[in-house]
Amino acid sequence: MSLSRIYLSPPHMSGNEQKYIQDAFDTNWVAPLGPNVDEFEKEIINYLGASEAIAVSSGTAAIHLALSLLGVSKGDKVFCSSLTFVASANPIIYQGAEPVFIDSEPETWNMSPQALERALREAYLERNLPKAVIVVNLYGQVAKMDEIVSLCTEYGVPMIEDAAESLGSTYKGRPSGTFGEFGIFSFNGNKIITTSGGGALISENAEAIKRARFLATQARDPAQHYQHSVTGYNYRLSNILAGIGRAQLQVLEERVEARRKIFKRYYQELVHLPGVTFMPELENTRSNRWLTTLTINKGQSGVSAKELIEMFNKNNIEARHVWKPLHLQPIFLNTRYYSHSKGEHVAEQLFETGICLPSGSNLLEDEQNKVISCLKHTIQSMSKQGVE
Repeated sequence: MSLSRIYLSPPHMSGNEQKYIQDAFDTNWVAPLGPNVDEFEKEIINYLGASEAIAVSSGTAAIHLALSLLGVSKGDKVFCSSLTFVASANPIIYQGAEPVFIDSEPETWNMSPQALERALREAYLERNLPKAVIVVNLYGQVAKMDEIVSLCTEYGVPMIEDAAESLGSTYKGRPSGTFGEFGIFSFNGNKIITTSGGGALISENAEAIKRARFLATQARDPAQHYQHSVTGYNYRLSNILAGIGRAQLQVLEERVEARRKIFKRYYQELVHLPGVTFMPELENTRSNRWLTTLTINKGQSGVSAKELIEMFNKNNIEARHVWKPLHLQPIFLNTRYYSHSKGEHVAEQLFETGICLPSGSNLLEDEQNKVISCLKHTIQSMSKQGVE
């Protein structure tokens, strides 16, 4: 076994981070807020072509603020993609609301417009429409925004675009995260750019972002003394971490191109193998290919996703299953769920067969060769056993 582990998506520093961190130390801006935070927010706005942005402590915090701003409270329903990390839905619980999970569809692996339409129609007939719809852009691929935005508009339900994994991706030339009432981003250590831990909330609604700033700094009233009339949160990003983000944002396009190049090589080397199918890229979109993901058909390849991941681990390679659908998670048992179609549960199929490969923008060619060789060898050896 190699002593050097190949990681799924490790941080990739640009080399300029220390400059902004040192500026924070030199000026003693080591507490939350400060010049780096202000500039980072401006730079996010400029990159996305958005109107307003607030830098916060995590993508989860950004979703929580968005739900708060939309008035989601106890007894309300919020529709949410099922195939996603639990952080997409946890803030619904924070607000005392009830999640309703929507299945994926095959062309993007993201929220199924036909499942969403069925869910909205039933909610309308029950006179209990959701207070929001949270759409996730999985692994860098933007969801079918035309259809989803149209449905949300038709039923008058605001949409939150969870673009935690898709910074740098586009849909018909427009940046991901800019389609909803609110867009959220994550700068966690494994994301395409990182602030160690952090996130952002964006919107075209200036008053909403102003309110978000108030809520994210413990909701302190404009009084001479400490006075609080509503519950607030400690959600603002530190000035030091924002400095890391500023340097990272400068190389975002390079990071996207690096990951797309990694995906292309995986595709060229592996697509011909029996049972291997890669996550699609919808026409007129650009995925940042945050993670290269594929599905493996055991009937054709002779090996399951679980067995492949175990083989990778034996070779000191970090590979993972795709997200376990939230409607299958123990904490969300008995929640309402809408499948893509009758008898077709796309998210469940993807979970059973999907694998995420090492995809970091600093992945070395020799490391990628090792991943490719391991996958090829495993499938070829299993195929021979099947023949014998």
